[in-house]
Amino acid sequence: MPKKMTASCWTICLFLLGSVTKFIVLASPGVNESQQQHPQNVYHDIGVTRNKIVTAQFECYQKIMKDSSQDRRVGPVCNRTWDGWLCWDDTEAGTPSEQHCPDYFQDFDPTEMVTKICTESGQWFLHPESNRTWTNFTRCNLHTAEGRRTAMNLFYLALIGHGLSLTSLFISLSIFFHFKSLSCQRITLHKNLFFSFVLNSIITVIWLTAVANNQELVQENPISCKVSQFIHLYIFGCNYFWMLCEGIYLHTLIVVAVFAEKQHLMWYYLLGWGFPLIPATIHAVARSYYYNDNCWISSSTSLLYIIHGPICAALLVNLFFLLNIVRVLITKLKVTHQAESSLYMKAVRATLILVPLLGIQYVLLPYKPGGRVSAEIYDYIMHILMHYQGLLVATIFCFFNGEVSVYPDEMKTFLFICKELWLVQHPFP
Repeated sequence: MPKKMTASCWTICLFLLGSVTKFIVLASPGVNESQQQHPQNVYHDIGVTRNKIVTAQFECYQKIMKDSSQDRRVGPVCNRTWDGWLCWDDTEAGTPSEQHCPDYFQDFDPTEMVTKICTESGQWFLHPESNRTWTNFTRCNLHTAEGRRTAMNLFYLALIGHGLSLTSLFISLSIFFHFKSLSCQRITLHKNLFFSFVLNSIITVIWLTAVANNQELVQENPISCKVSQFIHLYIFGCNYFWMLCEGIYLHTLIVVAVFAEKQHLMWYYLLGWGFPLIPATIHAVARSYYYNDNCWISSSTSLLYIIHGPICAALLVNLFFLLNIVRVLITKLKVTHQAESSLYMKAVRATLILVPLLGIQYVLLPYKPGGRVSAEIYDYIMHILMHYQGLLVATIFCFFNGEVSVYPDEMKTFLFICKELWLVQHPFP
């Protein structure tokens, strides 16, 4: 009976502790100086951070409560404990214990290790200055300065990519609209795809410079900030669904309709511009009720799957279309009895042309690796693929387009006029 009462008392105490720490995260005497001085500049994620720490603390005390004598190790050991951020198991005397850094803060690297030393006397190591139990978290943010430099490099890489993409896309759209002989359904889809890239680049640049990089605005949390995020996510979805429209059109043209040209474009308009409104609206409503953080800037919520889920589905459908299109092309090339090398070269060329258009690279590289160096390489690759895709698509489907290249003289005249107009509007000093 006393054991049951003791267990009940422990349970009540744990629930009371969880209730209290909803308002303030209590640190045990084992909190070190680096923890106390940690700059929490991620104010929009403070609620998530607090909940993670409270959950880990509650689970740790549950684990301590379930401890029994038969689980104890033979010889002197340091007892299991909660140090304020992490839970530590019983550790043999004279040995260090390690575990991965927590993901509570943005400048903490979960791939690095935290160390806690159990001394020969079976006591946790005491810091010589504070004379309190101490856990070494210094490696968690050892590369913080380097991470900030990488973040700035990625920031400018994104701005340069969108700047080049906007320039090439505006030139491509001008060419498509200028030469009336290029008017057809395929070019019409290209125009809408290019226009979605233009809008996506514009809203991304605005979001990166005016919102995400402006902490004062995020703190004020105006309604216009959330509206801009809604528009950002909507245009983001439009970009991918116009990729899907291109995939559907090509698949219908090559595989289904046997090179039939005319299709009903109204359905493409509804899919490309209309459908992305649905997940964007659902996300906005759900975000306002269940995760209403400042400017909806945080990515630490599963509600983003409302946006990313349909996009991933569209990319998977495009992957199927790409594989089927390549299969049909290989079959048609075999009929022509060409050499095997030429056959595969054409198939590879067709694949490489379709990949940037349909966004298949996001399906081929869906998961971010865990290591710091490999994750940094992944970030650079994905930033180039994401922010320079408009430039790549404009280059392949306009500048290298055979239908456009048949007008070399007209192109020279058109580009000369554009250059003269630019010089008139931007005269040199």
